[in-house]
Parts: sequence; structure tokens; C-alpha cells
Amino acid sequence: MDIKELSKWADDQVFYQTGNRLSSLQKSILEGVLQSQDFCEIKDNNGYSYDHVKREGAKLWKLLSEVFKEDIKQSNVRSILENKASATIYNFGNSSQIVSSNINSHINICREYQEYPEYIEKHSPQSENQTSIIDLTKAPELNCNYGRTSEISTLKECILENKTRLITIYGLSGIGKTALTLKLISEMQIEFDYIIYRSLDNLPELITLKNDLKQFFSQPQLTPLPEIIDYLQSSRCLVIIDDLQNIFQFGNVAGQYLEEYKDYSKFFKQISTTSHQSCLILISSEKPPDIEILEIENKYTKTLYLQGLGEDAKEILREKGLKDEDKWNELITLYQGHPRWLNIITLTIQEYYHDSVTQFLADNDELFLGDIEAILENDLERLSELEIKVINWLARQNEPIDITQKHPEFESLKSKYRQIIQSLTRRCLLEKLLGKDGGKFQLNSLFKAYINNKSCN
Repeated sequence: MDIKELSKWADDQVFYQTGNRLSSLQKSILEGVLQSQDFCEIKDNNGYSYDHVKREGAKLWKLLSEVFKEDIKQSNVRSILENKASATIYNFGNSSQIVSSNINSHINICREYQEYPEYIEKHSPQSENQTSIIDLTKAPELNCNYGRTSEISTLKECILENKTRLITIYGLSGIGKTALTLKLISEMQIEFDYIIYRSLDNLPELITLKNDLKQFFSQPQLTPLPEIIDYLQSSRCLVIIDDLQNIFQFGNVAGQYLEEYKDYSKFFKQISTTSHQSCLILISSEKPPDIEILEIENKYTKTLYLQGLGEDAKEILREKGLKDEDKWNELITLYQGHPRWLNIITLTIQEYYHDSVTQFLADNDELFLGDIEAILENDLERLSELEIKVINWLARQNEPIDITQKHPEFESLKSKYRQIIQSLTRRCLLEKLLGKDGGKFQLNSLFKAYINNKSCN
């Protein structure tokens, strides 16, 4: 959604709730701020005094705060409106029928808009243009809508141009995999007849998941089809399965299915290798080895390793109102642009350093983890005994390690050592560095700090 579209969307929401449109100056202020202009630039473009523009801006932030039930100000207006707009898009769609978890029940209109008949009529399923049927009732709220332009572009190319059937998005927990997928849906929903999101958080057996999907796909049809693959062939479907790592074993190398969930692997292979016009997106904190093999053998299978936000992480700091923008890059680099980690650290900076990034960095000679430690500990709980042994050794290394070098400490492991390195890489705990001498590996710096801190206690 570009600036003009976002501004118009915000104006529409104000109208739906107040009955009044934004004034021309308010629209100009909003569009200017959305384009990172300051009040001096806005006043020059509109012929008003700086004080007048500032007063109107204050009124605008107050109005938007009341409409959207958020504390909106100049520093966070863009991120909040983008999040709200994306949430509205994937809850309603521009031309889509949205269904509730009870497939045969009513249309799921968000409660914020139930009071406004003109909005419901515009988005109701009786509209002639409505073609997509979407069920995102089990999806989490889209709280982070920053950046990811290149990733969205890559995924669109995979789906629309390369006709990819199976995509796996993997990365550290909290890195924004689900948010990326929801943002993708908001930009691609017109490309599909059906869109459905499901999570494996409650460990459903494959037969249960399949029955759920078939019930969703068959709702407008008189004669249900026998298999999921039949629906994927007859219609253009986008299926998102989140939390794939929940059906993997604890205490084993990465991506090993629990015994009663091994049939999922066969299901994914069927999706990848059978001709159809749909796409299944898997979201996981681990890269499954069976998917890796499928990617090598089948051009319709792709994986995307999701890393930090990079420069776009500044939107988090800007929304939180942190000071010392010249130090933001240093903070983002330290915490790898990881949205969850940065959100946790900004709370510390707000509470103890009066929003000053400079003071926080100056007061912490070593990498400060704070409440991030609990998240890292949770990620490490899945590791096998050999992985724990290797990762503790890696935490003590000052230089990246070469996998071809023999390490006396692991001489007894022989070939298993390489398997452990591969598994830790699939868990996104190791970073591969490419140089003149080939590939080397190093432990993620936050996990390294956590393990070393723990061993000293």
C-alpha cells in the first residue's frame, strides 16, 4: 500500500467512525509525515505558518488516536497505520469472502466495523466481484509490518512466476516469519480462490488437518472431492501451516519428525511432486532435512531463510520514541535486526536509560541480554546432548571454525560431528561465513553470550 492509498484508507476510517473527513491540511500533514517530511517542509508546501501546521498536527494525532485506539504521534503514525491497514486487508480483503472458524456460519466481520452498514455492505459476500474465500481466524494479529520488501518480492516470484508448490520459511523464533506470510497474503489474496492459515501448535494429526482443510475447500461445492490434492488441482489455493517445528522431536538433530507425525513428510512430498496450481507455505524455526532434499530434487520446492530486518528495524526504534538516531545502527547490528529482541531491549532502554540509546550502549561493555535470555533458553531446549556439547565448545571459540579441521575434543564423534554442525545450522544457531579458504562457521553472538554468561554463574 503506497502513501496515497494509506492516507485515503486512514481518511475512510475517520469518516466511518466520526462522519467527517480529514481537512485538506490534515491530509497534507498526514501524507507529508508518512513520507518522512518534517513540519518545516510541510508548511512550505502548504503556505501555512510552522505554528499553525504544528497545532493542526497535534489535533490530527489526537483524532487518529481516538479512531484507532492507539497512542498515535508523528514518530509512529506510519507503522501503526500500516499495521492496522494490513490487518484490515487480511481480515476483510478488497474482494474476498472471509469465513469464521465455523465454516458454515456467518461472515466474520471485525467488531470495529460492525456499526457501519456502508462498510459491511461494501465488503459483504454478496458482492459480484468477490471470488476468494479466506480463513485467517486462527492466525495471530499482524503486529509488525516493517520492511521485508525483498522477501515479499522473492515469494511473489516463486509463487506467480515459478509456480512453486511448496515453500518453507524458516528462521529463529520471533524473527517475523508469520508476519511476513500475513503481509504476503494482504498483497496476493486476489491471486487465489482459497486462502487458509493453520498452526500445528496443538499437534493435530495429519488426518485431522486434512479433514479441516477439506471442510474448508468443499464449502461452496455440491460434491466434495476425495483428496486434498484434488482441491489443489481444481482451484488456486494458498495453504499456510505454521509452527512446523512442533511436530519435530526434542533431543534429536533438527527436523526429525515425531513418530506419530511422520506421515506429514509424505504429505509434503506429495504437494511438492504432484502437478497442481496451488501453494503450501510451511513456517518453521528449523529447516527440515526432508524439505532440503526435496528442494535439491524438485524445482517446485523452495526454502527461504528469514533473517533480521536490517535498516527497516529503525521503524521499531522510531515507534518506541528512542533517542540518539545516530546510534540506532549500532544497536540494530548488536541485536541482529531481530524484531522480538529489539522490542525487548527498547523496553530496557525506555525504563532505565530515559530512551537514550547512547547511554545504554555506553553502560554495557558486554552484550546485554536481559529478558532475551528466557527466549534463548527456550530455543536451546530442543537440542540433543551432542548438540549441547558442541555448542558449548563453539561458545568458547574466539574465531570461526572450519568444519574440515579435526577437533581433538570431538575425535570420538567422527562423522557425527559434521551432522551436528549441519543440525545447528538448520536450527539457525550457526552462521556460515564464506571466504577465500571456503566456508567457516560461528555461533550466533547472542547465543554465545548467553552460554558463556550461564557457564560463569
